[in-house]
Amino acid sequence: MKPWLAAVPVAALVLFAGLAGWELSHPDKGDFERVSRAAPTRSFERLDGGTISFASPPGGQAVVVNLFASWCAPCVAEHPMLVALGEAHPGQVYGVLYKDTPANGRKFLSELGNPYTDIAMDPNGQGGLDFGLTGVPETFVISSEGEILEHIAGPLTEDSVKRVGEALAAPRP
Repeated sequence: MKPWLAAVPVAALVLFAGLAGWELSHPDKGDFERVSRAAPTRSFERLDGGTISFASPPGGQAVVVNLFASWCAPCVAEHPMLVALGEAHPGQVYGVLYKDTPANGRKFLSELGNPYTDIAMDPNGQGGLDFGLTGVPETFVISSEGEILEHIAGPLTEDSVKRVGEALAAPRP
């Protein structure tokens, strides 16, 4: 047998491992953006008292739920987009303060502006897990029936704000 023939299976294995490693380290962000599943049934404690649930969205209309934190630099970067979204869709943008304190959340919003209709708290992160959070910031559009229609992983962009607006305006059967 020729010695170079023994190298062919090894080279094929190395090539396959390299391709698999590349795919695992560079997932497509769009793979999880459009979902169709129920919003968490969990009731969140509100920043200003009481509870709120997104399984039956407040006001009986589609809502946006943005998970954010005062310690999150990308949350600061996306904040102008949230303010614009809140102005374009009054009463439909909600925040969830993720793994943060009420005092830090209030300070964050007093400095940058408060685009939210209401703010829920998730001090231990369990609510984020219920949503399927991969890391703050993340934004979800929830239909009036409590179904997650859109999931934006990472900071909002002009394109994602447009998609969120379209999801909010889309008629549902």
